Amino acid sequence: MKPLEQLVRKNIWSLAPYSSARDEYSGKEAHVFLDANENPYNAPYNRYPDPLQREVKAVLSKVKGVPENMIFLGNGSDEAIDLPYRIFCQPGRDNVVSIAPTYGMYKVCADINDIECREVLLDDNYQLHADELLKACDENTKIVWLCSPNNPTGNSLDRDEILKVIEGFEGIVIVDEAYIDFAQQQSLRQELPTHPNLIILQTMSKAWGSAAIRMGMAFASPDIISIYNKVKYPYNVNLLTQQQALEALSDPFEVDKWVKTLLQERSRLMQAFNDLPICEQVFKTDANFFLARMTDAQKIYDYLVDKGIIVRNRSRIQLCQNCLRVTVGTRTENNELLSALRQW
Repeated sequence: MKPLEQLVRKNIWSLAPYSSARDEYSGKEAHVFLDANENPYNAPYNRYPDPLQREVKAVLSKVKGVPENMIFLGNGSDEAIDLPYRIFCQPGRDNVVSIAPTYGMYKVCADINDIECREVLLDDNYQLHADELLKACDENTKIVWLCSPNNPTGNSLDRDEILKVIEGFEGIVIVDEAYIDFAQQQSLRQELPTHPNLIILQTMSKAWGSAAIRMGMAFASPDIISIYNKVKYPYNVNLLTQQQALEALSDPFEVDKWVKTLLQERSRLMQAFNDLPICEQVFKTDANFFLARMTDAQKIYDYLVDKGIIVRNRSRIQLCQNCLRVTVGTRTENNELLSALRQW
């Protein structure tokens, strides 16, 4: 890895971050707050939330096994995806490298930030080849994006190939593990101490059943996290989100039950799809969704919409021609989907 100072944009490295009212007395007890121009009425919503979400991080640290100073919390994973562009990439000059197909926000954020996004196709089994990815990198490549389990394909990328990328690239490697709780493959969180160029993204939206609260997380070295905190907006995670996150994190065993149930339903649903005459192939998955190649994805998609059933048509994405992406729902929802498809 290049020294962090060489990877971070010069203006960001020298940036003096905004100092919020809540930062200035950090570490001291206080009970009269006359510093932030807040309304003294309508507690607790009249007060700005903790800008560093310390209480949430303390609980999350125990759940994830990652020190608090290696955790960033954002307004959804979208914030954790966008910030690296602003931290590491000089607009109009630098580039990033991504696999394809994959989650579309990596490229959208690149386009917004005027950063070239180079895409390297996965093979026919939707697998990564580290050598091909590294060949696409040059001296202006600052970030490599990997998503595992991948979206929309659902499969986990080969762990050894991921490690080859991390060890063979001098810049930042970001592995998006939004769906890791549904996978047999373990998270790469334990690799953080030995790979300082690694950033791991996870979310409260999937296994934790909390998409509405918009909380994403990034795990990385304390040095990288400190830069995240320097660049983020002061109060990026609101009080209601922090409160709901604490409630969700208080019962991880309930989440384990949800995951177990969803995996059972996933297996049943995929087998049922395999038996449908209109389904040509169901791809292996480690997520709470699967990709299925259909005889006519667009017509089947439109037919389901007419019945009030919404799946995702991924036909326009590379290597996903004529494919539907199906999220695993409740048993009742899954049965309604299957019933409709059997009547096609």
